[in-house]
Amino acid sequence: MTTTLSTRLDSFERLNLIDTPTPLQRLPRLSAHVGREVYVKRDDFTPLALGGNKLRKLEYLGADAIRQKADVLVTAGAIQSNHVRQTAALAARLGLDCVALLENPNGTTCDDYLHNGNRLLLDLLRVRVHDVDSLDDADQQLEATAQQLRDEGRHPYVIPIGGSNALGALGYVRAGLELARQARAAGLDFSATLLASGSAGTHAGLAVALSHALPSTAVIGVTVSRTVAAQHPKVQNLVERTSELLDIPAPAGLRIDLWDDYFAPRYGEPNRAGMDAVRLLAQTEGLLLDPVYTGKAMAGLIDGIARGRIEADGPVLFLHTGGAPALFAYPDACRSH
Repeated sequence: MTTTLSTRLDSFERLNLIDTPTPLQRLPRLSAHVGREVYVKRDDFTPLALGGNKLRKLEYLGADAIRQKADVLVTAGAIQSNHVRQTAALAARLGLDCVALLENPNGTTCDDYLHNGNRLLLDLLRVRVHDVDSLDDADQQLEATAQQLRDEGRHPYVIPIGGSNALGALGYVRAGLELARQARAAGLDFSATLLASGSAGTHAGLAVALSHALPSTAVIGVTVSRTVAAQHPKVQNLVERTSELLDIPAPAGLRIDLWDDYFAPRYGEPNRAGMDAVRLLAQTEGLLLDPVYTGKAMAGLIDGIARGRIEADGPVLFLHTGGAPALFAYPDACRSH
């Protein structure tokens, strides 16, 4: 079935910006600290504007935008959105304009959050920013913005928040097959892969791939903004839509594992466990996480190991989805002890 999946995947156009596998690395000092072998898949090493997981999705979405002769990419996210930063970088690479709807999810007035980190990079990338009160109706807001651009004679291509639709999720189907090849080559049998689960495209794509390529490896999403009850249908729906796009059956009996113990108090606001994880990885491995996604997901991994939440006793993999530019938006959290 893995061969069929790979063949189906190859029938979709992508931009081929990620032309070599991202590294799979052992974290020896973290492993000693937690008492279990831990590896990291370095998707923070993808090219364009300091990297991150979204570029894998944007390879497919960008190819579709070019096919449709778009001249501007339209997307949305928080002021410190990694997705918007990577979308803007892709637009620059393709010679397109970029329009972004940005919300302030926590209502903060912190100058670093409003102007530093990813937001600073958006100015550098020449993004046309529209500040909005909220993105509660993001799909409708994006379409309204696209229509305004059409009325101006432009040819917009709308990219959903996080690049998380079925086409974008193909990027993580491909990544999952890449990971499976690396694991087999290294003789590794991972008990689980842990990742931050937000807009759900990364989680869903990886779950589809590993259900075929590494069926004994659990895919555990550490939620960054929602309870399990709210996040589960998002992941499930995207698994089904991605499978349908690939013209393969949805994985039978797929268990969608989600942990929602680590995102409090809310999306985009650091917490102590997440920042402790950020400091631990910086000080033991020289590895930079971020306060919104990977820091909280790593807090879940560390606590999950300590509490015996991960079944089987093989090594554990952490998917590093990037996001380090956001560290500069939260200097007080980074400095506190």
